[in-house]
Amino acid sequence: MSSRLPLAGISYGLLAYLIWGFFPLYFRQLGHISPMDILSNRTLWAFVFVAALLTLRRRWSKVIGVFQAPRQLARLSLAALLLGSNWLGFLWAVDHQQVVAASFGYFLTPLVNVLLGLLVLKERLNGKEWLAIGLAVVAVINELIALGTLPWISLFLAATFGTYGLLRKQVPVDALSGLWLETLAMLPVCLIYAAWQGGQGHAVFTLAGDLTTLLLIGAGIITALPLMAFAAATQRLDLAMVGMLMYINPTLQFLTAVYLFDEPMQTSRLISFGLIWLGLLFYTVSMRQKYRHPPVAAK
Repeated sequence: MSSRLPLAGISYGLLAYLIWGFFPLYFRQLGHISPMDILSNRTLWAFVFVAALLTLRRRWSKVIGVFQAPRQLARLSLAALLLGSNWLGFLWAVDHQQVVAASFGYFLTPLVNVLLGLLVLKERLNGKEWLAIGLAVVAVINELIALGTLPWISLFLAATFGTYGLLRKQVPVDALSGLWLETLAMLPVCLIYAAWQGGQGHAVFTLAGDLTTLLLIGAGIITALPLMAFAAATQRLDLAMVGMLMYINPTLQFLTAVYLFDEPMQTSRLISFGLIWLGLLFYTVSMRQKYRHPPVAAK
C-alpha cells in the first residue's frame, strides 16, 4: 500500500465526520422550517444532486443492476425508511433543543451495532464487547432514573441508524448508487406530504431564491458529500481507524450543543456520557484486536 493512502483516507474520514458533526449548526439556521419540510427538501435535492453525479461519472449501470435484484431493492427500500426516520428524528432534536440527546444516541450507535451483530448475525462477543454493552445499558438506566422517562430520542436515533447500517451492509452497492436509490424510495412519501401541504396553502418546495431556499437546496448536497467522503475513507483505512474516527461526529455535536447552543448539562447526564465513552473505549480496543488478530478458522 502506498504511504500516501493512509493520509488520504484520514483526510476523507475527517471531512465526512466534520460535516456530520456540524450538521446541528447548519440545520439550526432552518429552525423556522418544520422538520418534515426540511426532510422533504433534503430528500429531493439529494436525489437530484446524486443523479447528476451518477450521470457525470457514468455509474448508472450499478443502479440498473439493483433494479434487477428485487431482494436487494426491497432491503434498500427498508433501509431508506430507517434512514428517513433517522433524519427526521435528528431534525426534530435540533428543532427542540435536544442536540445533547441526539449526540448521546449517535454515541450509542456503535454499541447497538455490536448488539445487532449478536442478535441478528449470531456473532460471538468477547469480554470487552459484553462489558461495552453492559455499560451502555447502565447509561440508559441512569438516564431513565435522572429524566424520569426513557431517553426515547437517543434510543430512536441509535436504533434506526444501527439497523440501517445492518441492512445497508447486506446490500453490495456503492454509497453513491445506494443513496440515490434510498432517496428514490423516500421521495413518494415526501411528495405525498408536499401535495397534502399544498392543498392547505403551504408550499413545501419553492425556488424563491432567498437564503432559506438556498439552505434547503444545500441540505441535499451536504447529505451526499459526507457519504461520498466516508466511502472513500473506508477504501483506504483499516476498520479500527474508521471506528476511531467515528466518534468525531457525536463529539462535535455534543460540544456544539453545550458550548454554542447553551443546552443544559446535568451531572447525571455527564455520568451517562462517561459510561458510554468508557464502553466505546472497550469496543475500540476489541475492534483493533480483532482486526490485527483475526480468528483462525477451524480445519
